[in-house]
Amino acid sequence: MIVVAGEALIDLVPQHRGDPLSPLQPARGGGPYNTAVALGRLGARVSFCSRISTDPFGESLVARLHEEKVDTGLLQRGPEPTTLAVASPGPDGSAAYGFYAEGSADRLFETPAALPAATEALLFGTCSLVLEPGAGAYEALLRREAGRGAFVALDPNVRAALIGDPDAYRARFRDWLPCLSLLKLSEEDAEWLEYDPASRSAAGPAAVVLTRGAEGLTAFVRGGGEFSVPGVRVDVVDTIGAGDTVNAALLHAFSARGPLTADAVAALDGDGWRDVLGFAARAAALTCSRAGAEPPYANEL
Repeated sequence: MIVVAGEALIDLVPQHRGDPLSPLQPARGGGPYNTAVALGRLGARVSFCSRISTDPFGESLVARLHEEKVDTGLLQRGPEPTTLAVASPGPDGSAAYGFYAEGSADRLFETPAALPAATEALLFGTCSLVLEPGAGAYEALLRREAGRGAFVALDPNVRAALIGDPDAYRARFRDWLPCLSLLKLSEEDAEWLEYDPASRSAAGPAAVVLTRGAEGLTAFVRGGGEFSVPGVRVDVVDTIGAGDTVNAALLHAFSARGPLTADAVAALDGDGWRDVLGFAARAAALTCSRAGAEPPYANEL
């Protein structure tokens, strides 16, 4: 089982791009939530670990998890409101976000006492590792499970508007690196974090996957390997959920090859990496061809 830990929220997406007063269409989202849904659609055994509101938005978020066959045994519930994220899609389909998260349910997440015995990997990222007090609880879970030898993946998915002290966050990020088996970054994330994905520190992750937008994906593997695939050309509607789809596709593809371990990822040869990255590129392209975070099902790939 793959456990995805982090926030679920409601994206408010303008129906008319470029109009600040356009009606807003609510859509279920949040980076970790989208990743869990994408894994469910790919046929992976996946559980979502979070705290979700009992308000109508929260009920809708949970209903979708059930629809996509995502296990909810690790969910915590509370009466606090659901976080809202107002999306502002740009001319190229990329989106910036403004967040309304004060006092929301996901910020009150508490570290679970234990994960299911079948857990083989965990993924963390986005707002959940920024906004306290929940961020500390997610970080405690990350460190605990890494200490137990679990495969831990991270997608920082930086939302700079939420980070009050960038230098402190960058220091925390560097402190997480020895805990990681896999790190996925966009070029924008790497630049903001002041991190060189090709550094290949022996104390860092087994592999770093860098997403380069329409140009594709590159993997920097501990030990010196570097492998790239081009992007898949589509008519882009927007890029909402594309990076989250990459997370899911990578973990699903690795898991399908056998035990999901850092050593197995580091030992993957060039053909194997190009297969995994190509699968992720195709999945992300399909997401970009649709409005909102609508990742593909396995039979579409």
